[in-house]
Amino acid sequence: MRPVQPPHRPTARTYFWRRVSVGLGLLSIGTAVAVLVVTFTPSSTSTTAPRSQASQSAQPQALGATSDNTPLPGMPSNLDPSNVYAADTPQSLSAAVAGDVPLIYVPNGLSNTVTEIDPTTYKVVRTFPVGALPQHVVPSWDMKTLWVTNDRGNSLTPIDAKTGLPGPAVPVDDPYNMYFTPDGRYAIVVAEALQRLDFRDPHTMALQHSLHVPCPGVDHMDFSANGRYLIASCEFGNSLIKVDVASQQVVGSATLPGRGQPQDVKLSPDGKVFYIADMVSNGVWKLDGQSMHLLGYSATGMGAHGLYISRDFRYLYVTNRDEGSISLIDLSTGTVATKWRLPGGGSPDMGNVSVDGKVLWLSGRYNGEVYAIDTTTGALLQRIKVGSGPHGVCVWPQPGRYSLGHTGITR
Repeated sequence: MRPVQPPHRPTARTYFWRRVSVGLGLLSIGTAVAVLVVTFTPSSTSTTAPRSQASQSAQPQALGATSDNTPLPGMPSNLDPSNVYAADTPQSLSAAVAGDVPLIYVPNGLSNTVTEIDPTTYKVVRTFPVGALPQHVVPSWDMKTLWVTNDRGNSLTPIDAKTGLPGPAVPVDDPYNMYFTPDGRYAIVVAEALQRLDFRDPHTMALQHSLHVPCPGVDHMDFSANGRYLIASCEFGNSLIKVDVASQQVVGSATLPGRGQPQDVKLSPDGKVFYIADMVSNGVWKLDGQSMHLLGYSATGMGAHGLYISRDFRYLYVTNRDEGSISLIDLSTGTVATKWRLPGGGSPDMGNVSVDGKVLWLSGRYNGEVYAIDTTTGALLQRIKVGSGPHGVCVWPQPGRYSLGHTGITR
């Protein structure tokens, strides 16, 4: 049964124009807000978070819901207890992606198209129409299908990963983003405007359970090392929620200090902390998923947005969308090691690293382009023109045994 919706929740159109307005030059207002909010956040590059502010909103957890010692039934075992991404090395391409054509998939949100780029020539191979406001290109759990989330079109467009060719769209309510449970049993459609997480059949997309969440602007998430719970960001609620995967219920929450706007969520390689990008405080928070306590904060740059693990597991790439830069957080120390700036500026948003880890591919959200960045030097290799409003770029194929969704979280 679909849960009753709150009477005054924002509509899909409201969220759409909230996002578009940012891209129409309201950066001066955003900067003023950021300056105000930073007064609530730690001022140094890496600090300990004010524990009381985060812990006040933590809720009691369901018994056994997040036990670190018991993996989610049906989830493939982690190859290395100290590295959840141990299956993501360049040599770890699975049989499922053998023969897949290497392409960069770019959903052009304001053009209602997907552009495919050859990563070796940096040339556009094809562009084809999809539903309204495509946000992300999401690899399926079995890594055989790439799904385009057509947010305002209320549909998903499947792409054959072997050929790069699209198929008929599947009707789905408000698919801003999409993930897959670690056991492969469900697709989780992130219905941001409806404030829901819809658990669906991962192949047919038939609805199995709709969970209304106290999370305005729910949009990004990641799963614990044992697969038993997920942490999701609430972009317009300045908060995070914790959902038990087996029971499909909210079991905890936390509020960020100040008036933040949490974005991407990424589990550390050792599985001990979640990194949370905050585009208003202009940095990244560290969260203990078990206790829902904030552990620290690192300032990275204006509009911190997307988070990606380097192929050697040493760095966390942080896209600073509002200043055209990428910060590298050293995962061994938790501090910012360096920052790469795009020559001539840009708006780096979402993407992923190449199979060999040598290139970081990112969308230029407000510039109608895609960036290919050398991960050894930080140099811009290529700036490729695409459609308007490019967003969740998928770099395919990827190493790993299965996909948790988004733009290619594999384990």
